[in-house]
Amino acid sequence: IGIGTFFGMVLLGLFVWTLTEYLLHRFVFHFVPKAPWALRIHFIFHGVHHDYPSDAKRLVMPPSASIPLATLFYFLFYWLLPVNYVNAFFPGFIIGYLAYDISHYAIHHFNFKGNFWKRIKQHHMLHHYSDPSKGYGVSSPLWDKIFRSDFIKK
Repeated sequence: IGIGTFFGMVLLGLFVWTLTEYLLHRFVFHFVPKAPWALRIHFIFHGVHHDYPSDAKRLVMPPSASIPLATLFYFLFYWLLPVNYVNAFFPGFIIGYLAYDISHYAIHHFNFKGNFWKRIKQHHMLHHYSDPSKGYGVSSPLWDKIFRSDFIKK
């Protein structure tokens, strides 16, 4: 593929990550299972983060979970896209994930001066401290606006 297509696929992978982040957070991390064993797994992966949102050790997904998930996503994209495109798309997707993980940590532990990051932090803190049924986008409120799960401005 050409250089333009390559960078286009990287950007598409990054964009698709933002939707994946939203969908995983809303429909997987906030799904409440009924079975006790499933509740325990859910708590370990996400519930503990809501119970202790300031705990730096319970904030990012451990590699023991993120690497197998990344592998599953790679094979999903390999199945959906031509291999030349996957080799550009997947790095964009992973860059998106890493940017999400780093920004999520920063949102919880840093004080920002810039308005952009202040708004991102406020959006996520409302999810934790006001209404966990809204504000699923961590690195961006874009999909919350599109799917109407954003916070109502007063």
